[in-house]
Amino acid sequence: MPVWIPVTLAAAFFQNLRSALQKHLTGVLSGQGAAYSRFIFALPWAILYCFTVQHLTGSAWPSLSLKFWLFCLCGAVSQILATVALLKAFNYRSFAVATVISKLEILIVAILGFLLLGDILTIIEALGILLCVFGLFALSAGQQQLSPTTIISGLANPATVYALFAALGLGASVIFFRGASLALNHPNVLMSAAFALMLALTLQTVLMGIWLLIKEPGQIISVIKSWRWSSLVGVSGMLASACWFTAFTLQNASHVRALGQVELLFSFLVTSRIFREEVSMLEYAGCAMVITGILLLLLFGI
Repeated sequence: MPVWIPVTLAAAFFQNLRSALQKHLTGVLSGQGAAYSRFIFALPWAILYCFTVQHLTGSAWPSLSLKFWLFCLCGAVSQILATVALLKAFNYRSFAVATVISKLEILIVAILGFLLLGDILTIIEALGILLCVFGLFALSAGQQQLSPTTIISGLANPATVYALFAALGLGASVIFFRGASLALNHPNVLMSAAFALMLALTLQTVLMGIWLLIKEPGQIISVIKSWRWSSLVGVSGMLASACWFTAFTLQNASHVRALGQVELLFSFLVTSRIFREEVSMLEYAGCAMVITGILLLLLFGI
């Protein structure tokens, strides 16, 4: 089995854990404050992880280039802006429509990967990506009990603009971070991924810290005071990011993000089988499309 597959599955697991921990923080912090906790408390662990990888592998430190800094900065800013845009989208009543539209991230990753990095997909791989996208649409719409009429009417809502911006930002950040790691031209994949992650988190901690000081100055103090839960968010977030960065360095980013959607699939299966909640035909169809899309990528995209 190629290494990127278990690494991606681990990334999805740790991301799910981080999201669950962040949900607990939203009762204490603002949405932006909870988001900032993933950066500031992940940074020390990312630094420790990078130095540990360097020591254990005996690798030379990567050489920095202007291309690396441009990719890293664009990735850091894209991820921050996408997070803020998604939070704004959820402030509107049509947040369910925003959730569906944000699933376009996978498609954006495939397009930007081709335009910026030259990542080429075969026809079968492209079909797998499209099946994942449509499957995620169906799952989200089914879980939110949306009808085609509701989705179409929701397109006129400002939440749609924010959701599209969030999808673009999330997709762009994936490609930029992959580009940053590849721009290091380092022979050791773990070292290049760990190094790129450390500098990306440094940029995000500084940039979002400045933004919070201007917009919500009291939130930084609140984040620090909630260090017990925030530190757990940081650890799980760092582990997720380390796995994502490593997977992006090893494999085409669109493959990684598509397989990463198994997180949503597991959540759906737990909800339907363990909690015995009613499942619609649309959700079953979405589940089948996601599984088929992932299988196509795994069988023909390795």
